Amino acid sequence: MKWHWCWSLGLLGAALAEATPQAPPAPPETPADTLYQAGKDLFDSLVPDEVKEQYEFPDRAQWDDLVRHLQAALAGDSPAALAQYEPEARAALAALRLVPGSEEYQDWLEEQLDYIEAAKEMAHHPAAKPPAKPVGQYIPNYDLWVQRLRTRNRPPGAEKYVARLQPVFVAGGVPGQLVWLAEVESGFNPAARSPSGARGLFQLMPATARELGLRTMLPDERTDPAKSAGASARLLRELRAKFGDWPLALAAYNAGAGRVQRTLAKEKARTFAEIADALPLETRLYVPKVLAVLRVRTGIALAGPARP
Repeated sequence: MKWHWCWSLGLLGAALAEATPQAPPAPPETPADTLYQAGKDLFDSLVPDEVKEQYEFPDRAQWDDLVRHLQAALAGDSPAALAQYEPEARAALAALRLVPGSEEYQDWLEEQLDYIEAAKEMAHHPAAKPPAKPVGQYIPNYDLWVQRLRTRNRPPGAEKYVARLQPVFVAGGVPGQLVWLAEVESGFNPAARSPSGARGLFQLMPATARELGLRTMLPDERTDPAKSAGASARLLRELRAKFGDWPLALAAYNAGAGRVQRTLAKEKARTFAEIADALPLETRLYVPKVLAVLRVRTGIALAGPARP
């Protein structure tokens, strides 16, 4: 059996453990052993026999090893290290599509595959080095994302949610166009969730959502489009006020304000471009992608420092 099929079914098992109606969603603090066993049990009981003839559920050692590799690639700094997971990601997505109830994870995995494909381009065509003192609109890999997005259709959910939620962002004190953050976070799927526990249109983590006044127990208000949009707008406003710069605010939305603040201090820097290489690869991909989505979908350019 090929290694990537083991990985795909490992992710499938985790998705089943959280997405299947018969089993309540596992909270982030659920022990890994319990989550793994729940996934295996659900695979054994729910996956059709014809699928089992092609794939087998990985053993625990395979599962742990593959998860560590994937997490390390996303948190690391090498586009090539992430790009090598393209076959595994495609196989995992194909496996998820075989299982009713796993739709919440499909959007998440499609987004990861988008990052993997961009990382592959970065590995083959490294971005030019920034000037010694990056200023203005310079954002590493911004042009790469603009090119990728120009020929891409708008997500189906955009028509339903953009006009409805733009006023929520304006009321929250940020540009209404930031509703398009949902294209990057969830593909405009309010039920989207990630294995790390993020959920909703704007993929808020449970602790962050609670700090912003949302319930995360049943009913989980992160799946309420208006409430999640309001919470996201409040968070973005706070981050923009803290960092004075939209690229840095977006980096903090993805990697955490503490991580961005520490990196700025360590690098003695003031802009995203100056610290991009010191941030996780995921954040290096996320910030230019959000800015490119805003430019392609709305024409707005949020890059550039707010302070002289």
